[in-house]
Amino acid sequence: MQPATLGSAAVQLNQTELIPLPPQATGASVTPTLTPRDIVQDVRHLPSTPKVLPRLKRLLANTNSSIYDIVALIRLDPGIATRVIQVSNSAYFSRGGISCDTVEEAVGRVGYDQIFDLVSFAVASQVLVRPLAVYGMANDEVWRLSVACAFAAEELAIYGEIERDVAYTVGLVHSVGMVAIDEWALRRKSPMRLQTLGYPVDASASERANLGFTQAEVGSALLREWDFPSIIEEPVRWQYEPTSAQGHEKMASLLAIAKWIRSSVCERQPMTPLPAALLKSLRLNTATVEKISVSVGRRLEGTSSLLDAPTTPIDLRQRSDAVKYPKDYIGAVS
Repeated sequence: MQPATLGSAAVQLNQTELIPLPPQATGASVTPTLTPRDIVQDVRHLPSTPKVLPRLKRLLANTNSSIYDIVALIRLDPGIATRVIQVSNSAYFSRGGISCDTVEEAVGRVGYDQIFDLVSFAVASQVLVRPLAVYGMANDEVWRLSVACAFAAEELAIYGEIERDVAYTVGLVHSVGMVAIDEWALRRKSPMRLQTLGYPVDASASERANLGFTQAEVGSALLREWDFPSIIEEPVRWQYEPTSAQGHEKMASLLAIAKWIRSSVCERQPMTPLPAALLKSLRLNTATVEKISVSVGRRLEGTSSLLDAPTTPIDLRQRSDAVKYPKDYIGAVS
């Protein structure tokens, strides 16, 4: 898969700009009382499995954490525990075709260094593998865009001297606001349809015209609800205006570039050239970005088997070979 060339766009941005702001549609009907927080409050039943990621990050950062701490955390959520087992059995993570059927075996299979990737994939498949009717997106489309963005952010983090896992998570959840908006519209039986204009503004103009705010703002509110730290939530909020992310400009700029790579790999469309100021913020050049794009395309193809992982529920409570923890142990990591 060949990514789009940086200089191949029909429209050239002003090189002093980072990301053009989405235009306000004229004559559009906007409900003035609706806020991103209202959307989040109305979709409380949306799977909250992403909550496990910031807690897992804290465990992995603590040198005193054991593998049992990590397993116990994963097992707190039966849905994510089931998905971790299923994803660990996919071609991407499995070794030698030997099946594993406990969380302990799944964690042991991938090793300490890859456990965050394994759980992130499981989280993404729980929340992001679904059609988004409001956006006209197919079942796996938002998943592919999110994972491609996560891969790109992870590789860009090396050049920006940013923590890899944090960058990866920002890329993974950057479009979660779309999931919330779609769920909200579904519950309201709304006929609303939002049109994307592609990178860099996505569907933000249509979102502003119909809702008064963008999916980035909804995603930010949802991430706060899920207890994500500001280093992840703020770049998601300011993904269309990275220089406005006070204290998090570098990460927001990284996300903007990662989204360019995401679109070049997944959408295969002519791309607007990345502004020089945006590249300079991470000390990047076009050749490096194109090299990362090729790498992301290859990695994305390698993850295709994850979408084929079975979804048959596994009753973890009935397993006789599951590790038994003291009653107060689970509470210690919650």
